[in-house]
Formats: sequence, structure tokens, C-alpha cells
Amino acid sequence: MNRERDEERERYERAEALRVLPSTPDPELPAGRLEARRRHLLAELEREAEPAAVGEESRRGWRRPRIAFAVGATTAVLGLGLALGLYGSPALRDAPPPASAGSVRLLERAALAAAARPQVPVSAGQYAYMKVTGHTTVLSENASGGMDRMREAEDMEQWTSVDGSRPTLQRKDGQDTMLPSGPDGGSLHSPTYAYAAGLPTDPGALLKLIHEDAEENHGAGSGSTTGPDQAAFIAIGDLLRSAVVPPGTTAALYRAATRIPGVVVVPDAVDAAGRRGTAVARVHDGERAEWIFDRATARFLGTRTVLTEDSAWGRRGTVVASLAVTGSGISDTAGGTPVVRDR
Repeated sequence: MNRERDEERERYERAEALRVLPSTPDPELPAGRLEARRRHLLAELEREAEPAAVGEESRRGWRRPRIAFAVGATTAVLGLGLALGLYGSPALRDAPPPASAGSVRLLERAALAAAARPQVPVSAGQYAYMKVTGHTTVLSENASGGMDRMREAEDMEQWTSVDGSRPTLQRKDGQDTMLPSGPDGGSLHSPTYAYAAGLPTDPGALLKLIHEDAEENHGAGSGSTTGPDQAAFIAIGDLLRSAVVPPGTTAALYRAATRIPGVVVVPDAVDAAGRRGTAVARVHDGERAEWIFDRATARFLGTRTVLTEDSAWGRRGTVVASLAVTGSGISDTAGGTPVVRDR
């Protein structure tokens, strides 16, 4: 008699659970993710059946339903359905995955190549030399209220005081312009050789520093739509493209990037100088930011931004910005020929 009552109760609980638990509208998950969630659920089910503490539930972000501890195999099936429904919610489903295996391999190869290069000798009073070619795109409002796109050439040479103590000389379109020096010693967005040399060479510590800056300028409440992860990825690319960076720091920057979620490989990319290579990239808000590397040497060539969807900036596939490094080194004078070439 007791057994019959238990079976009847089990049938009731099963039917009630199917009635109240929502169906999962999401498409079928890849086998790897489904298996990972299954293992996570089974580990949860092996725990004792007492209700979790309020603080623990808050940290996990969801409450274990009491029915999940009612009866063995039935419980596992019902719990799996609920877990997939919750974990498949748009907020969690849209979270970017870790950097892809291919991007990690390429960045590690680039890090090893950078670390193997000899240290450029630098002394006070010298200038870091950078030569860049490429273009950016500018939007401007026209007389009728519409938006016009304008492509602007960014071909230039630049001499930056290694410690930021003197003005920067920029040569563009045959004209020299003296730019005021940035913050003392340089900064992440106005880098000098001395600033780059002083950065942590531990990838975790380096990414923490970069991410803190990105969080401050592009995090919650900032009004920015870029987001901290994308901002960190772009900041590293800008630093590599705009400054002479010591080999150890360059290697650390590449390894830090492997810890940014959403980084992938673009097998074929062409820089602004027409050099074909392979890129690591990150997509955000309809744009793909790329760092392009030489296929043979894994040397950094430049950056590129490509539209992944139609927008005011152009049609999908449009390259809205492309900047390639064609020369770098150390010069004794602003405007002088580099005495030591880094490339």
C-alpha cells in the first residue's frame, strides 16, 4: 500500500513539474556545452538535499527547486530541463566564449617571436620612431541633415621622446607638426617607450591594469557602448601600433590578449600596406577589430576594423579603418633617421 502511494505521489510530482517548468525555446546546444552542463548538474545533484544558504543561492544566481531533490532519476531529468532553460537564457547565452584555441595559438606564437627579438638599446634624450600608412573613416552631417562618409589618409611618421619629456614631432603630408607631450612619462593612450617598458610583464597583472582603465572609461555608467573587453582589446592593438615596445612587454601584451573573451582568428587579412597575413579579432556592435600578423614570422603588421553588418559607416565587409606599421626604431633626434631599426 505504501509503495502504491509512493508511486502515485511520484507520478503527481512529475506531472506537476512538467506543468510549471517552462519549455526551452532555445536551439539545441552544441554537444560540448550540453555535456559540460550535464556534468555540472550531476555534481549539483550529488550534494546533500538541504536548501542552500541564501548567500550561496545569490552567488549562483538561481535557486534549486525543491522538486530537484524529490526522487532519483526523475529528479535528474527535471533538473536538467530547468538548468538548460536557465543557462540558456539570452543574457548567459550571449556572453562571449573564451578566446578560441586558434587565437591563443597564434598569439602565443607571436609572443615567442617577440621575446626572441633583441632588445633595442635606448638612452635618455632619444626618440621612438614609428612610420604608419593607412586610413580611417569620418562621419559628418551634411546640409540636408544626412550623414556623409569621408575617408581620411593616415600616412605619417612620428618621433616621440622616449620618456615623454619633449614634444612629439609628427610628419604628415610633407608637413611637420609639434605635438605637446602627454602625461609625465606617458600613459596607456599616449604611450612612450619608457611607459611601455614600465608595464608589468606578467600577463595577468598587465591585463588587470588595462582592464581597469577600460572599465573606468567603458564600463557600467560610462555611457560608452564599446564595453570593457572590446576596449581592452583595442587598447592593446593601439599600443602595439603606435609605440616602440620592448620585446618582453610585447610578448606579455599578446599573452594578456589570450585572456580576453571573444577573441577569434581571421585566417586571411590584408593590412593597409597590402601585406597578407592572419589576424586575431574581436567582434562587438557590428564591428570586427583585427590585429594582423605576418604568416611566416608572426610579426605584428597593423590593425584593421571591418563592418560585420550594415550601418551608417557603410555596408557589411567595409574596411572603415586600416593602419599598418611599416617602420620603427630609435632616433637620436626628432625628424632624424633611426640609428637603430626595430623593423
